[in-house]
Amino acid sequence: MDAPAGPVRVPFLSLRPGEDADALRAAVMRVIDRGWFILGPELAAFEAEFAAASGAGHAIGVNTGTDAIALLLRGLGIGPGDEVITAPLSAAYTALAVMMAGARPVFADIDPQRHTIAPDQVEAAITSRTAAIMPVHLYGQPADMLPLQKIAERHGLALVEDAAQAHLATCGGRPVGQFGAGAAFSFYPTKNLGALGDAGAITTDDSALADRLRRLRNGGQRARYQHDEFGVNSRLDEMQAAILRERLERLPAWTAQRRVLAARYRHGLAAARAALPAGPDAWDAVLRLPPECDPGHVYHLFVVRSSHRDALQAHLQADGVETLIHYPLPITRQPAMASEAPASCPEADRAATEVCSLPLYPSLPVEDVDHVVGSIAGFCHRATTGRRDA
Repeated sequence: MDAPAGPVRVPFLSLRPGEDADALRAAVMRVIDRGWFILGPELAAFEAEFAAASGAGHAIGVNTGTDAIALLLRGLGIGPGDEVITAPLSAAYTALAVMMAGARPVFADIDPQRHTIAPDQVEAAITSRTAAIMPVHLYGQPADMLPLQKIAERHGLALVEDAAQAHLATCGGRPVGQFGAGAAFSFYPTKNLGALGDAGAITTDDSALADRLRRLRNGGQRARYQHDEFGVNSRLDEMQAAILRERLERLPAWTAQRRVLAARYRHGLAAARAALPAGPDAWDAVLRLPPECDPGHVYHLFVVRSSHRDALQAHLQADGVETLIHYPLPITRQPAMASEAPASCPEADRAATEVCSLPLYPSLPVEDVDHVVGSIAGFCHRATTGRRDA
């Protein structure tokens, strides 16, 4: 049995402001001193800056990433009677947002390499009620967008991107969000670009759609006290916009550092695999590393897969390494989805029993990455030989 867990040496994530702490305090005070807290100059500036960073014509700040999806679908006229094909391996909010728009989520299984929705499975799921395809760029890895774009064009469907985990990601050299009608982003505190609370945004190149989305997020108002259509109250507030502006300046450097740390994980794990006495095949039977399918990956999460996941987590915990599981239950298995009669998605089911997320964030010391790699190497040695010594 594994030894009892000792003190945490490598936390999974650090949310406390670090190098940006002084800038965030100044941003907060700037908003307080101005005395303008909703739909003000900070939001306008952040929207312009985030649109430019994302390669989009427009950005519309909203309350959450969930609202971003639901409002984008509504803005496209998608609602009751419509179906939206999406991925089963994601946070449940992806599908819940479809339901918020009044549409039905339909699930197509994942590609086991990318962990994102498989284009051939999408094509098979299209019916006369399908209105949109909504891939999820999972863990920072972009979905396979070119074939998805072709499928959407061939069938006359809207293509909507859930980019909640993919700020600044690219697919084939093109920014995510540029393949269809628009994209939904989340700025939940754990995201690569995280607020100090809930926040989200929609990006699009369609000016008419952007105008409608600005109305929908603000109660459907065209002018003050003039509500032209059913809208909601989902406005990104000035405080969070100011915070996000400061962090957006640092996001390219943070993204580069995430890639550096991911490369160190990959190099270290590859070397440990090659050095395993039992051989690489024995390693692969215990632990697999999903490939980087596109250099535009932004590594929101660094995930490994293991058929011995529970034992691996216990081993890492005993070595002071915190890990999480994204996601332990596919959306199709969530009780909240029972009324939607979701299709079987065996690849997503399998992944949900094997994925394990390792610590990765820009301020993570490289020595901690090496410690995690060494701990995993020791686990694989023990799993293949029955001995504790690595």
